[in-house]
Amino acid sequence: MTPPSSPDTPSAAHPPSAAETGLRRAVLIVAALNLAYFGIEMAVALAIGSVSLLADSIDFLEDASINSLILLAFNYAPRIRARVGMGLAGLLLVPSLATLWIAWHQYTVQTVPAPAPLSLTGLGALVVNLSCALILTRHRHHRGSLTRAAFLSARNDAIANIAIILAGLLTLHWRAIWPDLVVGLGIAAMNAAAAYEVWGAARDEHRLAES
Repeated sequence: MTPPSSPDTPSAAHPPSAAETGLRRAVLIVAALNLAYFGIEMAVALAIGSVSLLADSIDFLEDASINSLILLAFNYAPRIRARVGMGLAGLLLVPSLATLWIAWHQYTVQTVPAPAPLSLTGLGALVVNLSCALILTRHRHHRGSLTRAAFLSARNDAIANIAIILAGLLTLHWRAIWPDLVVGLGIAAMNAAAAYEVWGAARDEHRLAES
């Protein structure tokens, strides 16, 4: 006799629907795009000494991790997905905390990043994040806090990338660390706000699963 499945474990009795298959494919594509651009942006950030690009590259790695966790959680019950969502809220704080340390280092060394690579890399990041946001838009209300975390990250990153482009243009005319530094701190604040929103959504989802 086959033992009954636990409500918190995957079950083969319910094959994925067409909508869920599409969501899995979308999340996989988004994870791959984020991981690829993380390497590109990190390399440029280290080469030119940019706080905003370094913070944003960490954010790309975070987004790749979020989407990978979403793929792992697809076959689990709502209670487990909610717990993963609360874990993702903590993960969203990682770039914010890392940026604070990077910003302090930049303030002490006073190295002005090269404006052209700063803006061009930010433009490339914007293209990637807009593509990810468009891919996830149709799925953002599925799978509760998990998919919401991925959509919020893609949306917030697109906003941050516009700020990075503007920081590069300002640095071109005003040779100072402040445009890059301010944008880097803004990215940290935006990620903290997103973490709070994801935590709230995951907490509500967990309460519903427990009731």
